[in-house]
Formats: sequence, C-alpha cells, structure tokens
Amino acid sequence: MTAPTAAAPTVSSTLELWRAAPADPTAGWRLVADQVMGGVSSGTLVATERDGADCVCMSGEVRLENNGGFLQILRDLPPAHRDASAYHGVLLEVAGNDDAYGLHLKTGDVQRPWQSYRATFTATPQWSTILVPFALFRAHRLNAPFDLTDLRRLALVAIGRAFHAEVCVRRIAFYRA
Repeated sequence: MTAPTAAAPTVSSTLELWRAAPADPTAGWRLVADQVMGGVSSGTLVATERDGADCVCMSGEVRLENNGGFLQILRDLPPAHRDASAYHGVLLEVAGNDDAYGLHLKTGDVQRPWQSYRATFTATPQWSTILVPFALFRAHRLNAPFDLTDLRRLALVAIGRAFHAEVCVRRIAFYRA
C-alpha cells in the first residue's frame, strides 16, 4: 500500500467537511475508547490551539489489556456531504507526535462497530496537509465494495499497539486532484 502524500500542490478543488473554529471546535466530534468493549485505553478530546491554529486534539494511552487497543475521535457526515464520488480522497490538516494513525470511513453498508474502510497517515509535529486517496482505503472485516456515494462517518484512530496517542486536526475536506 502506498503512503498518503504530504503537501497539496495538485489539489484543484475541495469540499470542506469541517474546520476548527474558536466558537465551538469540538462540535460534532466524539471520543470513543476501547472501554466500550472492556478495554482499558483512556483519552481526552479537547479544543485547543496548537502553533497558533485552532484545532481539536485527541490524546491518551492506548493499552492492549482485556483485548483492547484503540482510541478514536469520530464525526458523522451530514447528508449533504455523504457523496464523495466526484472527489479523489480525503484532505487532512493534522499535527501530532510523529506516529501513525488510522483514517477510518464508514458507509451505509457497514453494520458492525469493528467494520470500516481504513487507511493510515503519520501526524508529524508540524502542521501538514495530508492527501489520502480513496484508492488507499481497504475494507476491514467486511466484503461490501467501497461505496463513495454513501459515506456516513469519519474517524481518526489510534489502534493496534500500546502507545501514547496525540493527534490534532484543524481541517478535513474531500479533495479533487
């Protein structure tokens, strides 16, 4: 699998899905930890400022005890933003602790909490624009084709190993190259 690209010189247009705003930057975001299934990972979701930019940050400890191993911040997509078929992928403006994170998408075909379409990205300490092409997403525990006309939810996920998670996001969009 090819890694997502940093920087965005070839983006011709975007559909803004979310941008941090001072008024209420956590609006629509939720933190979910593996505690919903007996795990012991713990984290926080906070609205803050990083390097002069308003953002939402997830931080915490991902732990593997009790078959756990994830933290995520997620948001549902409104009906007007569910059809991404005219776009090439997801644009993220993120910063973090120089670690790998998952970008998980759910469609109307996803029936179980553990199912999603997944890609990975690295959140560097400096703000960067990451382009994650839809072609990089892989189905996880489902057989349905990836339906870009019915995207329902987007999540940034720390998963699969014990580590300190710290990822901040200030903008998310669909992009066209």
